[in-house]
Amino acid sequence: MAAPKSGERKLQILQTLASMLEQPKGEKITTAALASRLDVSEAALYRHFASKAQMFEGLIEFIEATVFGLINQIIEQQENGLLQVQAITNMLLSFAERNPGMTRVIIGDALVNEDARLQMRMNQFLDRVEMSIKQAMRTAVSQGEAHEAEVTVRANMIASLVLGRWHRFAKTGFQQIPSENAQAQIRLMMV
Repeated sequence: MAAPKSGERKLQILQTLASMLEQPKGEKITTAALASRLDVSEAALYRHFASKAQMFEGLIEFIEATVFGLINQIIEQQENGLLQVQAITNMLLSFAERNPGMTRVIIGDALVNEDARLQMRMNQFLDRVEMSIKQAMRTAVSQGEAHEAEVTVRANMIASLVLGRWHRFAKTGFQQIPSENAQAQIRLMMV
């Protein structure tokens, strides 16, 4: 059996790292444990990534590309600003449900004791998510469905709801589903 190509091995490393992050107990992941799970040496990991931080950066790049790609699709396909906000919020909650390991990266849980720049990057990600919600709220204002004075407050409230549900999902060992009763709460924030 042929060894995986470099790009395939990189993807395999990232997928394995993500699956290890899905463990509810959330222990610190070491390169030794990751190498063992992949049945390779630690040196083999470092042929593909210069550091563990680079491995996490690979996961963060996946998160950013996926989430902002989906946000752009929502904005292109949905003209109504309030429906954009609802669709973005639903997508963010669903993303967490489908990617529990990534949720631990987003909330910073998996980044404790890692390079501080990783957490800074996730903070920027969260700011961009809130900015996307704010932009959809501004669209709603231009359509006469919301008030300009409330845009920043509502966008922050919705982003906080999403972040809180992501935290609860991770902290309950992925038992408390983020989208549970979310629609009713989102509707209350929209009126």
